[in-house]
Amino acid sequence: QVLLVESGGGLVQAGGSLRLSCAASGFAFSRYTMYWLRQAPGKEREFVAAITPSVVNTKYADSVKGRSSISRDNAKNTVYLQMNNLKPEDTAVYHCAARWGSVFGWPNIDELNYSGHGTQVTVSS
Repeated sequence: QVLLVESGGGLVQAGGSLRLSCAASGFAFSRYTMYWLRQAPGKEREFVAAITPSVVNTKYADSVKGRSSISRDNAKNTVYLQMNNLKPEDTAVYHCAARWGSVFGWPNIDELNYSGHGTQVTVSS
């Protein structure tokens, strides 16, 4: 059974930081490009960050670039998203997702192999 379980969300004041984690199981984690996506109320899901299997390449949305860092621990089957200087517009449900192979760029949503249920991030002004 494939599972992606996000954690680390919560309520934080603007300017604060959060570290999201996503624990994966049931598939060959180290062979998948991992993503963080977010969906705010009334908005489409958007990609936030990506990291290739070998950790060589990372990619960030312009909206979080310079404030966020994606990392992974293949030994622990876990991907992380460190978010700093949070803004109210970062409020959303954050999901992790996986796509097989080393893919550098934003795939179509339907090209993702697996995704989690998400963790809520709320940033107060």
